[in-house]
Amino acid sequence: MIDSYEGSDDAAVAIAGAQAGADVVRNLYGRRLDRIDKGAGDFATDADVEAEEAILGVIRARRPDDAVLGEEGGLRGNGDAVRQWLVDPLCGTLNYAAGTMLVAVNVALRDGAAAVADPFSGEVFVTDGETALVRRDGAGDAPLTPTSASRLVDVNLDPPFPSAPGFRAVDLLAHPEFVGRFRPRVVSSTLALAWVAAGRRAAYVTDGGDLSRSVHFAAGIALCRAAGCIVTAIDGAPIGEAGRGLVAAADAGTHELLMSMTRGRG
Repeated sequence: MIDSYEGSDDAAVAIAGAQAGADVVRNLYGRRLDRIDKGAGDFATDADVEAEEAILGVIRARRPDDAVLGEEGGLRGNGDAVRQWLVDPLCGTLNYAAGTMLVAVNVALRDGAAAVADPFSGEVFVTDGETALVRRDGAGDAPLTPTSASRLVDVNLDPPFPSAPGFRAVDLLAHPEFVGRFRPRVVSSTLALAWVAAGRRAAYVTDGGDLSRSVHFAAGIALCRAAGCIVTAIDGAPIGEAGRGLVAAADAGTHELLMSMTRGRG
C-alpha cells in the first residue's frame, strides 16, 4: 500500500512540491534575508517567496490546469478550477528568521493528496487521501501511527483570538485536568500536526475560523485524518464554516478529554 504512492499522481506532485520548497528553505537558512511586512508583527521573507515559486513551478509543470492558492502569492490560475492546491511555503517564518529549525512546508490538493516537509530532518509526511506515511532520506517509507503515549499536546498561542473570551488557548494550559494529564508544547508551526499523525504528539489545539481550506492547516488536517486521528473544531463540531479552530487528537479518549476541558468555553 505504501509503495503505491509512487504511482499515485497527486501524492507524487505533493511530495515533489513540498521537497522543492524544502530545498529552498534549507538552502537559504542562516542567510541575511529581506523581510516583507504583513502588519501586526507578521512578516514574510525571501525564503517564503522563493519556496512558493519553487512549489508553484512543480505544480504548473505537472498540473497546468489546476489553480494554486499560495500564502504569499494568493490565487494563481483559474479561480473556478475544480482542482485547487493550497500552499504554505514556510510555516513557522518567525521561528526560521530567529534561527530555529521548527518549520514546515505544506502542500495540499483540496480534498485530496497532501504533503508536509520538514526541511531540516529531511522527512516528508504524505497522504494520498486514504493512507498516510512518512518518507525519510535513505530510510524508506513508514506508515503514520498516531498514539497519545507521549502525553505532549501542542497548543497554538499566536493571535488573533477569535473565540475569546469564551475560549482562549492559554486558559487550556492552566486547566487542572490538562495539567494533570498532559504536558504542553508550543512549536508555532503546523509541523506539530504531522507529529500528531506520526505518534510524536498526543494532540494539537488551535483557535481560528474555518481551517479546512486554510493554506496553513489543510495538509496537516489531511495527514491526521488519513492516519486515523480524531479531528474536529474546538467545540467538537466538524471542521468547516460552522466550526471554529481545530483539535487533532491521536485517539478518541484524548479527544474526549480535551473536549471536556473546552466545552462551555467556546
